[in-house]
Amino acid sequence: MADHTTISLIAWPRSRWEREAEFISQGRACPAIRIYSRPCALQSTLHHVRLLACMSSVLPLCAMDMDWFFVLQLFMSSLCLLGIILHRYRALQKTNKTRQRRRRPLGLTQWPIIGVVPAIVSNIHRIFDGVTGLLALSDLNYQCRFWFAGFRYFITCDPANVRHIFTSNFENYPKGDAFAQMFDILGGGIFNSDGERWRRQRTKAQMLMTTPRYRAFVERSSLEKAEKSVLPFLAHVADTAGASCDLQDVFMRWSFDTTSNLVYGVDPGCLAIGLPEMPFARAMDDALRTVFLRHIIPMTCWKAMRWLDIGHERKNAAAQRTTDSFVAATIASRRAAYKKQCADKSAADLLSSFICDEEVADDPDADAYIRDMTLNLLVAGRDATSSALSWFFYLLATNPRVEQKLLEELAPIAARKKPSTGSMVAFEAGELKNLLYLHAAVCECLRLYPSLPMEHKAVVARDVLPSGHEVRPGDKILVFNYSMGRMKRVWGPDCREFRPERWISDDGKLRYVPSNKFVAFNSGPRTCLGKEMVLVQMKVTVAAVAWNFAVEVVPGHVVEPKLSILLHMKNGLLVRVKRRSEAVMSKQQ
Repeated sequence: MADHTTISLIAWPRSRWEREAEFISQGRACPAIRIYSRPCALQSTLHHVRLLACMSSVLPLCAMDMDWFFVLQLFMSSLCLLGIILHRYRALQKTNKTRQRRRRPLGLTQWPIIGVVPAIVSNIHRIFDGVTGLLALSDLNYQCRFWFAGFRYFITCDPANVRHIFTSNFENYPKGDAFAQMFDILGGGIFNSDGERWRRQRTKAQMLMTTPRYRAFVERSSLEKAEKSVLPFLAHVADTAGASCDLQDVFMRWSFDTTSNLVYGVDPGCLAIGLPEMPFARAMDDALRTVFLRHIIPMTCWKAMRWLDIGHERKNAAAQRTTDSFVAATIASRRAAYKKQCADKSAADLLSSFICDEEVADDPDADAYIRDMTLNLLVAGRDATSSALSWFFYLLATNPRVEQKLLEELAPIAARKKPSTGSMVAFEAGELKNLLYLHAAVCECLRLYPSLPMEHKAVVARDVLPSGHEVRPGDKILVFNYSMGRMKRVWGPDCREFRPERWISDDGKLRYVPSNKFVAFNSGPRTCLGKEMVLVQMKVTVAAVAWNFAVEVVPGHVVEPKLSILLHMKNGLLVRVKRRSEAVMSKQQ
């Protein structure tokens, strides 16, 4: 019979393996081992382990059983340790994520090779508001890198930096070759040019656009378009029961007709009751979306897509063909009319001025020059004004207090006028020139929703900005105009509110705001040449529409910026329109 001896593990002075070897060498069976727990808080015995006796012939089996016992102990200890480590890791990770969300709304992690590209791609749907939050937490400035593809950007909305870049050290910050390649649809026009070529083009455009004849043409054209197109179309919508319309589409059609008339002397008639197809407008939308994507995609990538003719670059190529054919046909038609002596020599549009200009006519590349200049001016006039008007009426519809004050300012002028179109009233530019609240409301809209949400600059030589940041040749600078209007440090704690009163001083005069703080019309030597023209068009149209119609955004319609180089609305502006008399009656009921 095997000798089963019980031994206390606590009193076992030698190692377990030495004790087993002694029993086996004596030809005795290994005793069963009763394991007692060491004293603990609960002072209780946990469990017993019993080992069967083994003879020398089963020594490997005994050793195997003992090995598994310790393997089990090691495994359980490892699991406990791993659990503690994982718990601690998850707690730290949660804390870090919370800190990152507070510090970096876009999650712009600078990865070793790919830089910030993953963050940009994952947040592209909210790029404007995301960058605004980022700049608010980054002292108005942020540097991001993508060294592998030469992607080096400095993003800012600091007024001191804007003054330095746009005015004080203007020559060091041109548009650059990269900008011209991104905006290739504009050719060699004024917006793509730098240096002496830009100066010549700007001088020529300024000379033509600041003449009394052209300014009178702008005022007359704006009033005529409001009376004969905008008001009749909205009246048709208001008189159609249950009808709604996309007000952004209406203003885009209006601005395309108006700008085409100012630039080419031709009214395409896009704002008609049937809303005819607009191939040029659709082509420009595709082109501007492509330009925006080129700003955030490394140049090597989008150039490869252009070479392969895929994605948005394929749409852009088709858009360029459409715009080129439209402009070429318009210029050829006007030239043919001048050759036949049947064109109006007194026409004030810019195309007529360019064709009749001897300096331009003697240029061997006259057609390309006229094409690029007129297309640049057409794009600027069409998109900038329509975007601003769309956002203005969205703000007006959601701020009834501002709407009421605007109507009160218009009332004395409207009382002296006779209805021009049916029972509707239109206002001349001269009558609106001294209306303070109207001007303040337009400026406040452009502060919050600038038509051009960001400006692009290149760096020629190493420089240190007023913020203390260093920029080097090859860096690209993005000035976010959209973000500047939402900075508490720049516009105060109510910066996100639509409050025209901020533009009016305590003594009832228009408050001066420097252009490096209010950048809707650019700043410095490149200040927008069409600033006065845009303000005239906006005031005439705003006054006519606001006085005659009440605009209400359709409930549930989502209004947010579109992914484009110009600040259009992603889903348009779906509204219901009522005549003012009907709107007042419905409120009284």
